[in-house]
Amino acid sequence: MADIEVITLSQAVETIKTAILQSQARAARNVSANQLALYFSVGGYISLNTRQQQWGSGAIKSISETLQKELPGLQGFSAESINKMRRFYEEWSAIVFQSPLATKNENAIQQPMASEIQSPVATQLQLTPSRLDFSRDVFDVEMAHDFLSISFTHHMEILFKTETLEQRLFYIQKSAEFNWNKYELRDQLKKDLYGHQSLMPNNFLKSLPKHSQALKAIEMFKDEYLLDYINVEELNVRDKSDVDEKIVEQEIIHNVKNFIMMFGHDFTFVGNQYHLEKFGENEFIDLLFYNRELACLVAVELKKGKFKPSYLGQLQSYLQILDTDIRKPNENPSIGIILCREANKAYVEFVIQNYDSPMGVATYKTAADMPEELRKALPDEQQLKELLSGDR
Repeated sequence: MADIEVITLSQAVETIKTAILQSQARAARNVSANQLALYFSVGGYISLNTRQQQWGSGAIKSISETLQKELPGLQGFSAESINKMRRFYEEWSAIVFQSPLATKNENAIQQPMASEIQSPVATQLQLTPSRLDFSRDVFDVEMAHDFLSISFTHHMEILFKTETLEQRLFYIQKSAEFNWNKYELRDQLKKDLYGHQSLMPNNFLKSLPKHSQALKAIEMFKDEYLLDYINVEELNVRDKSDVDEKIVEQEIIHNVKNFIMMFGHDFTFVGNQYHLEKFGENEFIDLLFYNRELACLVAVELKKGKFKPSYLGQLQSYLQILDTDIRKPNENPSIGIILCREANKAYVEFVIQNYDSPMGVATYKTAADMPEELRKALPDEQQLKELLSGDR
């Protein structure tokens, strides 16, 4: 007779508690999605009639006061709130569509919403929050889910304190991912989290199929890396300009743990001079990594001098072979990084948009490039060991 697993009361409580919390989270997301659809519809109706000057300047205040009288206890429909609904609609109407009109859009992601309001007047005015449809040109399924999972208050904070679509999508995705309350969101907006991401020139938003994936990649990579463990003087090189990519590569291999820690979190080293073969042609990637968070291979090409556009063509061919022959079905498109000594960011940003594979260009410095006062301020190897071991 098979042993029967004994479940303790504390385990039972934990299991039930988890189920309750998950159910509450799903219910909260549904409430938020239905509310957003309603506010979007009302905002569209108000926008249509006020922007075309069919109503006077006091119309919104009058509508709000009348609603309060006819629906005692109604919350969220003050004149200020209705104005925000209009702003919400007008800011997003170009890429968020209200059914039934949106069903004609072949590039829409349809998200089922609340049951339709059975009212001829409501239907005529298209105040039916039955679904919102999202343009695939901007929203993938994950981003559409994030959009619907945060509150109207979150959306207003983001709309009033950002300027570009990329900024808005970034804060929507982060709010949903980290479950920020409105105060945490305000704090991140005040700190300009988006502006303090990587400044590395890249084409991720254009080339990666998911906006959520692109935003993660933008946040992941820096625009400059300090390889301060590469000491030119110890390499017996007379002129630091003689330090080519092969030497840098070997020093990275010898210090691969340092490089991974510097490069970012969740990176795994796959290999150096990684061999690719296609149609009889042999290629070798300087450094190949895998990133668990991005779920993709990351190819790094090292260049000893200033950035050249031809580097991007070379890297794109590597990425095409990786995606065709190496990438697994469950993995995202491979990403490529050019790591060079010098780059004109504006020029790189301009030329990189012509490429379809996701790529970025960063620069690096070695210990020899550091100002003397900064090198003196850093602990030497023995001091660092003492700090890490707690012997001081």
